[in-house]
Amino acid sequence: MDRRAFGLGAVAMLGLSACASGDPRFRSYNGPEVTSVVVNKSARKLYLLHHDKVLKQYDVDLGFAPNGTKKARGDGRTPEGTYLINRRNPNSQFHLSIGISYPNAQDMAAAKAAGVDPGGDIFIHGEPNKRKDRRRARKTPDWTAGCIAVKNDEIEEIYAMVKNGTTISLRP
Repeated sequence: MDRRAFGLGAVAMLGLSACASGDPRFRSYNGPEVTSVVVNKSARKLYLLHHDKVLKQYDVDLGFAPNGTKKARGDGRTPEGTYLINRRNPNSQFHLSIGISYPNAQDMAAAKAAGVDPGGDIFIHGEPNKRKDRRRARKTPDWTAGCIAVKNDEIEEIYAMVKNGTTISLRP
């Protein structure tokens, strides 16, 4: 076998093995099941629970108008109520994100009665991918449009620990 062919083959194998290791953002978790997520907006805390035991807690930033519940698209508020974790976005503009099932039927009925659009696309997510946006977010508490933001290493952990279908309670 010629050395050049062998060298190219070896480089190709190393490249493939690097791909097999996966994206470092996607951690694995083998601990107790996260049975619920609780966000205490006034304390700016997110808790991951296994039944009544707190497994992890995180400091969070909220919507730019943090007091009160979300009522309409663009109001800058983070919703209050009970929802489900219902989707994941590995290609988020905020590192990684997991979706919250806002609006629910009650939110939609309230918005309809008020003649407004309830909004949507509420996520738990990391920091902005763009460096200038990330610098701005670090200087400004409660910088999101209604989402719950944590640091990038924290969303990686949350993304691994919390499964779709997990209940999330957002409390005042």
